[in-house]
Amino acid sequence: MEIIVSKAWPEWAGTLRRRSGGWNNTTYFVENQTKRAVLRIYDTHKDKAKIEFEHAVLQQLGSQNLPFKVPVPVSAVTGETMFQIDESGKFACLFRYIDGDTPNEEASGYAESFGESAGILSAVLADINPGLTPVYRPYYELRTSYPLCSNEVIRELCLHPPETFKELGMELEMLYKAYVNITDSLHELAGLPHQLVHGDLNASNLLVQSTNPSEVAALLDFEFCTYDLRVMEPAVILSGLLGHAEDKSMIRRFCRGFSRSVRLSPAEISAIPVLMLLRKIDVFLHFVTRFLEGTDESGVLHEQTRLLSADLIQLSDGTAEIVSVLREEQE
Repeated sequence: MEIIVSKAWPEWAGTLRRRSGGWNNTTYFVENQTKRAVLRIYDTHKDKAKIEFEHAVLQQLGSQNLPFKVPVPVSAVTGETMFQIDESGKFACLFRYIDGDTPNEEASGYAESFGESAGILSAVLADINPGLTPVYRPYYELRTSYPLCSNEVIRELCLHPPETFKELGMELEMLYKAYVNITDSLHELAGLPHQLVHGDLNASNLLVQSTNPSEVAALLDFEFCTYDLRVMEPAVILSGLLGHAEDKSMIRRFCRGFSRSVRLSPAEISAIPVLMLLRKIDVFLHFVTRFLEGTDESGVLHEQTRLLSADLIQLSDGTAEIVSVLREEQE
């Protein structure tokens, strides 16, 4: 990887340190005497158009006077913001380093700042036009977003699992019921307001200030940014807050911060429960696809199946209160 940086971004060449975590890409910190950067290898696709769209959005966001930072791609010697690394067809990209820390899993003090940052981002994205056609489809186009996950494939996997997944029969059946329920509701969503959304905001995709961990320093990982329902942005985030030790307090503070910049319609707020469930089923199909393609071993889908089935129980118990809290804060 040092050779790749030296070849594509020679003035940024230096020592590399691999960053742990992340499902979809490999990330390295790059440092020399005067510069720091982040090198990202796109592992799950070789689609140049996806990266071009992401970078077009980031370049426009980078020119805005935002109270938080976003990753700014660095042009390679070719003039492009990506570099094909070898005959595999994978792309590498370099981003300017952003100071900050990933929130501690047990931390909750950043929730209101997270909500405020997400609301500001949503308001700004509503006015951005990257001038390119997005490759990723809206969440509610679930049936066409995962071509390997036909109804028949998901039914067979969940109701007649192979030996590797036999012990997860109850969890898979729960996910299949949710899958059927959600696919029957998707046609009702298309009429809600649309705009650019990040689509994957969660604690792992943000940084907080090192000196003040209650304040968001940066929002990261815009790979899945696309045109979708405006309300999908808070729905994704709220679906990830359930299960936290202080989830009720975090949800309240997130909604308070978000509502400072975005006013949702009553129909959008009413759609939150369906959209939170949609997020969980989308993640399930994402990891089923990775398993079917051979990207992941069966253990990854095992883990995700357990986590997501537990999430469904939490959603069943918590969505009504989330809608109530959001309505109160929006008023």
